Amino acid sequence: MAASFSRCSLYGFSTVALAVGMFAAVLTARAAEPQAAPVSIPRVLPEGKLPDDARLGPLKNIDSYFPMTPPASREEWERRAERVRTQIRVATGLWPMPTKTPANAIVHGRVDRDGYTVDKVYFESFPGHFVSGNLYRPKGRTGKLPGVLCPYGHWDRGRFSEASVKEIRNQVVQGAERFEDGGRFPLQARCMELARMGCVVFHYDMEGYADSGQISQEVAHHLTKRRPEMDTPEHWGLFSVQAELHLQNVMGIQTYNSVRALDWILSLPEVDSERIAVTGESGGGTQTFLLSAIDPRVKVAVPAVMVSTAMQGGCTCENCCYLRVGTGNIELASLIAPRPLCCLAADDWTHEIMTKGLPELKKVYGLYGVENDVTAKALLQFPHNYNYVSREVMYQWINKYFKLGLEEPVVEEDFKPLTVVEMSVWDKDHPRPPGGREHERALLQWMTDDSAKQMAALTPNWTGEYAKEQAAYWRCIVGRAIGVMVGRELPPAGAVKFDSVRSTGHDGYKETAGLMRYAAEHEELPALVLSPTGKWTNRVAIWIDADGKAGLYAADGKPKAAVKQLLDGGVAVIGVDLIYQGEFLPAGTKRLEKTRRVDDPKNSRDAACFTYGYNATVFAQRVQDVLSAVCAAGGTLPGEPVVSAGEQLPRRVDLVGLNGGAAWVAAAKAQAGKAVDRVAVDTVGFRFGKATSIDDPDFWPGAVKYGDLSTLLALDADGELWVTGEGKELPEVLQTLAGPKGNKLTRWDGSAADRDAQLAAWLLR
Repeated sequence: MAASFSRCSLYGFSTVALAVGMFAAVLTARAAEPQAAPVSIPRVLPEGKLPDDARLGPLKNIDSYFPMTPPASREEWERRAERVRTQIRVATGLWPMPTKTPANAIVHGRVDRDGYTVDKVYFESFPGHFVSGNLYRPKGRTGKLPGVLCPYGHWDRGRFSEASVKEIRNQVVQGAERFEDGGRFPLQARCMELARMGCVVFHYDMEGYADSGQISQEVAHHLTKRRPEMDTPEHWGLFSVQAELHLQNVMGIQTYNSVRALDWILSLPEVDSERIAVTGESGGGTQTFLLSAIDPRVKVAVPAVMVSTAMQGGCTCENCCYLRVGTGNIELASLIAPRPLCCLAADDWTHEIMTKGLPELKKVYGLYGVENDVTAKALLQFPHNYNYVSREVMYQWINKYFKLGLEEPVVEEDFKPLTVVEMSVWDKDHPRPPGGREHERALLQWMTDDSAKQMAALTPNWTGEYAKEQAAYWRCIVGRAIGVMVGRELPPAGAVKFDSVRSTGHDGYKETAGLMRYAAEHEELPALVLSPTGKWTNRVAIWIDADGKAGLYAADGKPKAAVKQLLDGGVAVIGVDLIYQGEFLPAGTKRLEKTRRVDDPKNSRDAACFTYGYNATVFAQRVQDVLSAVCAAGGTLPGEPVVSAGEQLPRRVDLVGLNGGAAWVAAAKAQAGKAVDRVAVDTVGFRFGKATSIDDPDFWPGAVKYGDLSTLLALDADGELWVTGEGKELPEVLQTLAGPKGNKLTRWDGSAADRDAQLAAWLLR
């Protein structure tokens, strides 16, 4: 899935000015000792000119524009919807879902009110990690009752929030609230009224608010700088490099809390599993549409003041790596279709919902013939809120779709608010559980161990009765995760063109310089095609190197021995500058040392999610470029020798990853499938888990969760694979997935001096 930002504004800029201005602060040349004059590597573009590539433009941030283009058919939409649902689950660390351990729910401290009761509730979402809240039940009702989950946004003190008398009296005068108590305690007000309407309501805490203190509010929502003491390879906390590599984030924890809250309310005998709703405002609105998107048990959703094409969620609890790469809140909310959806808006970033958002949502619902089951209400006379006027819209929606039979309009009545003591779940008989840094580390360690056990259980054993089926399922789970992390499939045939700039004849081969252009994405890659002047076998080797196309050449400026060996054997060889390699770099810069980050004066928090929640990582972009090269190699290449019809063979494309290129090649093959025939890599022991900074160009969130480079190689092991650089033994997962004897896996563990000759010989078989 490609990034969806608009590129029209980039076309008018000088790419030279863009890149120089934006990369000067983050690109550093490696120190060079005195040496002989460097060999000149053939350029495609004039000296000083950078490729015309949209990715050199500004990065997206939370305040960018996030439109949605609905598919034309229901079939197309459902394919897209499943893809984005997987993206949500992967981004939040819920693919696959963590092992659901016993909730051990405690319900106590009932308070009796007019028409309803309120209980104190806490249960374990993860072992030792608690979700806290209040359960509102209607009195005098029989039979199965609707259930409603109520997450909430960033209210001061959360569930215990209380506004001042002066503030609320102003709101009453302005028509925002009907009663003073409802205005002073709006979070209680909606729960109270829903209970009086006949619903069982669970009002639960966000991490760090009210009774939820095991992860502090400061860490979960206000952390501005990463904590060195919590950013170690062994015992890490949230927002650390290792946490990101394992896709452990606050948003995932909160979303899993919502899943477990849904589990728990459905366990109540009086709750009707076919009538479950979720409604929350602001950050609670984010939880509303995310939970509804990934869990079909939710039947009705009412997210308030969050769904828009503008600001996507300003808190770390609403952002995580990958979540909105190529998508946005309108599309995320549309995943609820065809279940009823009502979006509430105010005079904030949601104010354009009626013209930017609702029309697209209606088109999606129209694909199911239920266009009237989605609506939006823009109450622009009020700022960001979930006030009485907004709540009234929600009450009518719940009444209609749960068939409560109440006379409309359903009007919120006055009530006696609960005190903090009456709401708080902790007391002398129910002591507050421990929290802080040790709890945070322990929670993430449990998540790490649980994920590792799940991955191990998924990995098939070829001696079993259902080995092939297990392998297919493993590849489905892990392959779909890698697909989200790469962010793009192999481009359609013919989508990437090689445009020749010039050709030069040499002894035994022709060197053609040109640009691989992916017009649909406004991307172009400087590349060289070395084609044999003798008999060509219609085979192509794409040579991927950390130095880009310069990796084709030896120190004397001639093709490396292995490259020349391939040319002499009738194989064409392609070298390409991936993004931020070779001609993408300013003069004098050898390699990218530090990636760009979103530079937003309004949001300077040091968290990976604010960059990689909206933009592909550099690693993923380079994998995408390898896929573009594969697409181009499958078509007609300039400089190809003429092959007679009788000699024409099917085009074979091989991928070679050396000198730092192994991981890009392995990830690309996992996406390209049968479009790549064989893969050869020298891993030199590379592992994503060794990263120490989110600014590392090879930083790839989630890579360690899904088995690091070993898993990428295992995904490639169903084809022909040549591997070196892995030490004395291949990783267990690679050995297992390689299958029984006869699988086309070749391991080279000879001397480095012989590596290239052995590699070329293997490719020429």
